Amino acid sequence: MSVQHYLKMIDNASVAQRCHAAAALAHMYLQSDLEFDERCSTEAVLTLLLDDPSPKVRLALAEAFSTSAHAPVHIVASLARDQIEIATYMLGRSTLLSDSDLVDCVASGSGEAQRIIAARARVSYAVSAAIIEIGETAAVLELLSNTQAQIADISYRRLIERLGHVAEVRALLVDDERLPSDCRHSLAIHIAEALCQMDMVMALMGERRAKRVTQEACVKASISLVAATPAEEYPALIEHLQLRGDLTTAFVIRIVAAGKVDFFGAILVGLSGYNLARVRSLLIDGRATALGALLSAAGLPDSTHRPLVVALQAWRGVASGKLMIGAQEVIRRMIEHVAPESYGALPAPANDDMLSLLKRLYLDAIRDNARDHALAIAAA
Repeated sequence: MSVQHYLKMIDNASVAQRCHAAAALAHMYLQSDLEFDERCSTEAVLTLLLDDPSPKVRLALAEAFSTSAHAPVHIVASLARDQIEIATYMLGRSTLLSDSDLVDCVASGSGEAQRIIAARARVSYAVSAAIIEIGETAAVLELLSNTQAQIADISYRRLIERLGHVAEVRALLVDDERLPSDCRHSLAIHIAEALCQMDMVMALMGERRAKRVTQEACVKASISLVAATPAEEYPALIEHLQLRGDLTTAFVIRIVAAGKVDFFGAILVGLSGYNLARVRSLLIDGRATALGALLSAAGLPDSTHRPLVVALQAWRGVASGKLMIGAQEVIRRMIEHVAPESYGALPAPANDDMLSLLKRLYLDAIRDNARDHALAIAAA
């Protein structure tokens, strides 16, 4: 259909005729080698069609232009802001929409438009950030389900702040391999708090015990998280723990008792002002006095120095192959140096916080070893 023919019939044509004509003009624009003047005329008529009172005509344009990289950009942008049945084609398919176009559609569009954008084959950091900041929950869930979407660490942090209380969001974040370690820690806290507030948990345990169990579970989850955290993410995780107030002396004791020496080294770098090479050198072969000076520079109480040094020396032996022991025996050695009179027997309960902590860790280690042994027997 020529442009002239369309202009002559437009006033008296039915909706079906206009739809057919719109599709024909669109395909002619995309597939034909038009002269410059004729291309300009065709584009002008196609632009005129954006004002057609029937959404079916605009839908015909959207179907024709949604998958083309050669469609008129201004027409694509206009159709992307049309009613959702029409906009869906552009928002979900068109590669001509810039990040700024998509961000604008997120800000001004409906929840359904946001969801369609979140499901695109390519979602940039900027678009993801906009969806996380102002998108409806359904759109955020769609974004998290889109494994091809680019999501920055700062956007994950904002997401947990904004929607960490939503169970569906937490469920998707747990399985998201892109989630940075500090966000995993925040997520674990949110999950624990949600469990603690459940009516059934409160009825079974009571408020005080539920909070204590929750806190203990969060600490254990943090220790497990360290094992799964790449070394390059250590500084971010440590800063996160500091800001939350979770980087306590007890936490440090737990880290060393569990054998997370590399992470402990990163903690010392952050707290002492020593560079990483110096800290590593001291942890590998530093004498007890040098290690004590390092622990003092990191601000750790004097009461922690002796058990920490004992644990570090034990893990050195394990690393070199001279010792064949695990966390249970390492903690046993720490206890013996805190309370020498306890040699050969678990010390009695005392008011000493260090001894009390080490006793709990020792009992946990015994239970963990028993559980692992039972599982090994069952699997044999």
